Amino acid sequence: MKKIEAIFKPFKLDEVREALSEIGVSGLTVTEVKGFGRQKGHTELYRGAEYVVDFLPKVKVEVVVPDNLLDGAIDAIIKAARTGKIGDGKIFVTSVDQVIRIRTGETDEAAI
Repeated sequence: MKKIEAIFKPFKLDEVREALSEIGVSGLTVTEVKGFGRQKGHTELYRGAEYVVDFLPKVKVEVVVPDNLLDGAIDAIIKAARTGKIGDGKIFVTSVDQVIRIRTGETDEAAI
């Protein structure tokens, strides 16, 4: 099993959720986050004063998938989240050793 953490622009969330649902991903966790990468934030003008916005709003989607769904899930996220502009985000993949569903006690892939 693998855990996918994808960080991308907030307005792409519905498209990513739908794309993952279409390939059979049944659950995910979404967190509103702020951060920056190469884009290093930006400047904005408010009431005549210029100020720097260092941390840009993003969303982080976390999903655990069986190994056979990994490539499809990554492709779905990339296609749905890509705008072609700087700040599209990143995807991190890590191994998951164990999953336990608290309510039933199911473990591993049965608990996903």
